[in-house]
Amino acid sequence: MEADFWHTRWQHAQIGFHEGEVNRMLAAHLGALSIAPGSRVFLPLCGKTRDIAWLLSKGYRVVGAELSEIAVQQLFDELPLVPKVTQAGPLKRYAAEGIDIFVGDIFDLTAKVLGPVDAVFDRAALVALPGEMRGRYTDHIATITKRAPQLLVTFEYDQSVMNGPPFSLTESEVRDRYGASYDITLLADAEVQGGLKGVCPAQEKALRLMPT
Repeated sequence: MEADFWHTRWQHAQIGFHEGEVNRMLAAHLGALSIAPGSRVFLPLCGKTRDIAWLLSKGYRVVGAELSEIAVQQLFDELPLVPKVTQAGPLKRYAAEGIDIFVGDIFDLTAKVLGPVDAVFDRAALVALPGEMRGRYTDHIATITKRAPQLLVTFEYDQSVMNGPPFSLTESEVRDRYGASYDITLLADAEVQGGLKGVCPAQEKALRLMPT
């Protein structure tokens, strides 16, 4: 998607994709990554997700990347934390104890700027990207995180009934995109109650990616 699409969504508070509570797959399956409290978890395209507050409450450190500065400002307001804002190359870094969020194009985020990552939780990034962007994104994530273990959430549905985002992303495509770098295990396959956006039946899946 073009950057303007997401900037417009945040500017006009068109954020139906935002979950008001912790993601059920994160709460149920983070333990499958076998990371201890104090570990640093990366959330790409994080918005102002409540998953961040949940992870902090469990003793994890969080690092995120988000295109919209509005989203990041709202995130810190809601935590509530007062961030220190600095420049990190073409990105802005919002930081407080236990949390770093980089604002800007995720493809401008390097491994050096990101810093060490113990795990990745992706519930809103890969499913937000159209097919032509996914290969670049998956290569980039594997590179900047140095193939850290990953918990990935996807949706599968009939995209002829409803277009994304979130886009339908099959388990087979995940294996095609990430299979050369990770061993992939399906942890959960659950029906989306009431359908995706109330429009069409969908399955929500959680996959564990462990570096080979």
